[in-house]
Amino acid sequence: MFLVVLSLCGIHEVRADEMSVEVVAVTPEPSGMKSLFNGKDLTGWVGDSRLWSVRDGVVHGETTEKNPTSGNTFLIYSGSGDTPEEFGDFELRLSFRCNATNNSGIQYRSEWLTERKNDWVLAGYQHEVRNEIDFPNVSSFIYDEKGKGKRLCYIGEKCIRNAKGEKEVTGMLVDEPQFQKLFNLDGWNDVVIVAEGNRIRHYLNDRQVIDFVNNDPATVREKGVIGLQLHAGKSMWTEFKDIRLYSKEL
Repeated sequence: MFLVVLSLCGIHEVRADEMSVEVVAVTPEPSGMKSLFNGKDLTGWVGDSRLWSVRDGVVHGETTEKNPTSGNTFLIYSGSGDTPEEFGDFELRLSFRCNATNNSGIQYRSEWLTERKNDWVLAGYQHEVRNEIDFPNVSSFIYDEKGKGKRLCYIGEKCIRNAKGEKEVTGMLVDEPQFQKLFNLDGWNDVVIVAEGNRIRHYLNDRQVIDFVNNDPATVREKGVIGLQLHAGKSMWTEFKDIRLYSKEL
């Protein structure tokens, strides 16, 4: 396979077999994690009540032909205050599953936009959520929702985005055959997102799958809200559970 490196100067291909795959395990869960979801109702969250609910103790989001969304919509963590809580450096842990008709996402360091297609639109970093195993359209890459960068860091990449928006891939954390064994198709998958300064790390089922350093002022996100996505278009469902967060800001 090839890793595709996008830059302002064009597209560069780096052969994956020219890089050794580094296996990095997730770190132990820190003490002091705060649960963001009580398993009973959506207290502390805001979103379109037609589309989001709690079923069997998990967050359930679903669109249908009769009950669609106008544009991508989000269930946004609001916490206990009048305005949604924002987080900069944190560790977020949760589990997800979804069907394969469309994609979902875990939004973080994001801005709540107003006067859009619906009242719950976010812009910022997104951990992609999909029920697919063929690269590159799989879970866990970083997408720049409503931003300029689009797919900032592809699955398996260790990469740096410089001040000009050019990306350099410096290593690999998982290849396609390994990912296909790692991912639980049609089942629950565990996610860890670690945000520290301009460095973002994603872990999937106890293994690191991206390591992204962003030095680009046009796309870097330093702080923002957390949300869960339902994508516009084809009918879909997505579910999340065991949502917990560690942050010194709590």
